[in-house]
Amino acid sequence: MLKKLIVMAVAALVILAFGANAMAKDLIVGVSWSNFQEERWKTDEAAIKAQLEKMGAKYIMADAQASAEKQIADVENLLARGADALIILAWDSDAVMPAIAKAEAEGIPVVGYDRLIEKEGVFYLTFDNKEVGRMQARAVLAVKPEGNYAFIKGAPTDPNAEFLYEGQLEVLDAAIKAGKIKNVAAQGTDGWKPEVAQRNMEQILTANDNKIDAVVASNDGTAGGVVAALTAQGMEGITPVSGQDGDHAALNRVARGTQTVSVWKDARALGSAAAKIAVELAQGKTPQGTIKWSGGAKGIEMDAILLAPVPVTKANLNVVVEAGWIKKEVLCQGVEGQCP
Repeated sequence: MLKKLIVMAVAALVILAFGANAMAKDLIVGVSWSNFQEERWKTDEAAIKAQLEKMGAKYIMADAQASAEKQIADVENLLARGADALIILAWDSDAVMPAIAKAEAEGIPVVGYDRLIEKEGVFYLTFDNKEVGRMQARAVLAVKPEGNYAFIKGAPTDPNAEFLYEGQLEVLDAAIKAGKIKNVAAQGTDGWKPEVAQRNMEQILTANDNKIDAVVASNDGTAGGVVAALTAQGMEGITPVSGQDGDHAALNRVARGTQTVSVWKDARALGSAAAKIAVELAQGKTPQGTIKWSGGAKGIEMDAILLAPVPVTKANLNVVVEAGWIKKEVLCQGVEGQCP
């Protein structure tokens, strides 16, 4: 009798396992990218696709091409194509709300990917962006504890831009209040575009007679624009500059000494996590590691997972090489002297 019960139990487990697998294979995950032409999203996509393939789910995507209107149409199209879950990298977190409401009405779960979509029911997946800002400020402060600071912020439509700036100011607040640091400019960057950041930095340099001692730039794209503006004035490698994302060009700038830090957010880990979360939400499960988070401007409580970032400076460049994020020859191109 016992043997019969064991056989029946094993058979039931096999059926359940097969059923769960079949369910995953029937799932379609739609990804709406804000501006897929940016370097880092290719890495994110590869990780999402690989994880979905491993789980047996299908990947479909759309690129909003930096248009809030197109992103709304894209999300509706992904729903029409049968998406069972959505991963949305919002171009404009407020403008995309009608599309989120449509998904919600159809019972389709939404993962707000890397950028906050502050709405009850949306799952928020990102790195800890305030901590990214803190890491940027700490690295720049260590090099330049006094002087005129310029802040090249992110896109005004991206809530992450303010989280980063808040984190930066947390670290620098005491020095600002003590008069050691002067915040001479804090400029947003439309679309996070490097050319906009460069233009803004050029204007800041002109307005301050080049008397800028440090620049806290909020990502590697804007940092690239800042370094171009500094280079034109012969200030590259003298004025510390922060960034984030671990872009290959930025890591090479860190190795060459023209950028101080790139806070590395392993997009492979983020993409893989997004795929798992989307499938689990479509299956009615609560993803492991989920926390309650309410740090947005509206204070709305949301389910979230925040991954940990890593600041990369000249002192620990080996971290990104050993992790297979970048090849040594790419990292060290044009570097004089020792390079990991």
